[in-house]
Amino acid sequence: MWNFGEDTMKGGLGRYQFWCGFFRLDPDNETLAAPPRFTRSDTAMNRPWSGFLTVLLAAVLAVTSIGCQQQTEQEELVIYSGRSKALVDSLVEMYRQRTERPVSVKYGTDSQLLAALKEEGDQSPADVFWANTTGALSNAIENDLLTTLPDSLMNRPARFAPASKQWVPVTTRFRVLAYNSSNVDSTDLPASVTGLPEIDELDGRIGWTPAYSSFQDFVTAVRTVEGEDAARQWLQGMQDLNPKSYTSNTPMIRALAAGEIDVALTNHYYVLRLKHGGAEGEYEEEEGEEEEAEEEEEAPRRGAPVNTYHFASGDVGNLALVTGAGVLQTSDQREAAQEFLQFLLSPDAQAFAASSVNEYPVVPDAGVQNYMLPVDDALALSPDFNYDQLQEIDATLALLRDEGLL
Repeated sequence: MWNFGEDTMKGGLGRYQFWCGFFRLDPDNETLAAPPRFTRSDTAMNRPWSGFLTVLLAAVLAVTSIGCQQQTEQEELVIYSGRSKALVDSLVEMYRQRTERPVSVKYGTDSQLLAALKEEGDQSPADVFWANTTGALSNAIENDLLTTLPDSLMNRPARFAPASKQWVPVTTRFRVLAYNSSNVDSTDLPASVTGLPEIDELDGRIGWTPAYSSFQDFVTAVRTVEGEDAARQWLQGMQDLNPKSYTSNTPMIRALAAGEIDVALTNHYYVLRLKHGGAEGEYEEEEGEEEEAEEEEEAPRRGAPVNTYHFASGDVGNLALVTGAGVLQTSDQREAAQEFLQFLLSPDAQAFAASSVNEYPVVPDAGVQNYMLPVDDALALSPDFNYDQLQEIDATLALLRDEGLL
């Protein structure tokens, strides 16, 4: 007779210890403690049945081990990331250690990843799309790539949650005007970014990045807030001042520090990187990885004559640009993907982003470095804006081409 729930199984077979995924024969008949247990109480049947029991228990072990393996092994979570390796690799490792879930990351620019998702279609292995720009997330929504997220996720950020509920904000960057403090008196700068073309003294002394995604999101905001005609007139007025175009923000900020230009339209963290250090938050093309590594290793230049100028509160020149992530329609493990998004909004993850790439957290009461503008003050400067409108990037690209900027 077999009894279940005892500690051991005695007899000619010795003593067997069995639990999910592990089975051991103990010939010394020492007490073993491991659930679940099976006990053979009828010792008279020991030896005649020993061979049968060996075969039977081996079969039980094989079947149960397969079931246990299916229960304990977690499927790999696949993340498509437009954010940098310097930021993502560390956060993914933190997540792995907490959950023991395997994770793989495919890196690319937002546009590269969107193209890959569209090409892969229903066969895409991706579970999470973690984008560098709101425009890319809006594009993903437009192409029906993202699922609707639960309120438990959408209620975590203090601001910037989209009405669509298909992606969650992760960090925030702010548009600013950087200036060379040796050449420019900040009191001479305009209250609005739209007033820059009126300053004749800046002729040939302005830097901007028309081909860069954050600049294009900013122009999209100008289009939707001020109107298409106003955006076109602003671009034309800026070009009348003969601005210098840069392929990315880092060389532009270096040129500003060297006195080659006097002001630069950029994101807040590029000034902070120059003066206080920190890594790039956006994934860059492979051909720029060597240059990017050199930039990250450059020693901070706290004495550099570069400062940040904020336009009047609510001006589009102070626009908050949000990074975010969503769960893809193709994901077969949406619960795990949502768990990862919850992790990105945890205090530890938010604090790491603030310290490593100088970006602002989106959850309440999360701190920033002491050299950064306090979160509430930074938020107060940005205009209220419907970030779903940034999906209108195609019209912005057409406008920039019309004006010869792309």
